[in-house]
Amino acid sequence: MTNNLAKILIIPSLILVFNSNAAEQSTSPLANQISISADRQEGQLKENVGIFEKNVEIIHGNRRITADRLEVHKRDELGDNKQLLIATGSPAYFEEKQADGTVMSASANEVRYDVAKRFLTLVGDANISQAGQKITAKSITYDIEQQLISAEKDENSTDRVHTILVPVDVKKEQKLNKGQP
Repeated sequence: MTNNLAKILIIPSLILVFNSNAAEQSTSPLANQISISADRQEGQLKENVGIFEKNVEIIHGNRRITADRLEVHKRDELGDNKQLLIATGSPAYFEEKQADGTVMSASANEVRYDVAKRFLTLVGDANISQAGQKITAKSITYDIEQQLISAEKDENSTDRVHTILVPVDVKKEQKLNKGQP
């Protein structure tokens, strides 16, 4: 009985996770629809934490998260929107279609997403790619709104931060700049 109550109450709290970015999404009802699937779900009601385990996938508008385990934290100290998503896996994935049409994808052993700040923290075998550019490191932080990224190597490792840059197509660039002084 308590397990059923937890299942009933956790869904509305998860819906709140994505409501903060609903204004960014299309006005179409389907664009704001949240689809959640997992093999197991539970709620820690006193702690305001929803936990989804095994084959977790959340799709909301232009955002998709897949993981082995996802925790949804809703707490006052997290700010106005009060949600923090912690996805873990081997690896966990985060994907979001950007305003310019490119897709930003990220993966790591742990992916933390602060909904209100639109801030990603990737820890453990972190990778992020967008518009053909790719960064790999032990940890990466990415402020999506400000387009600021920081990557660091593991201090106990000789592996360094690795970045792959794709050269701009000269013909494409000329077409874009045509008619400009």
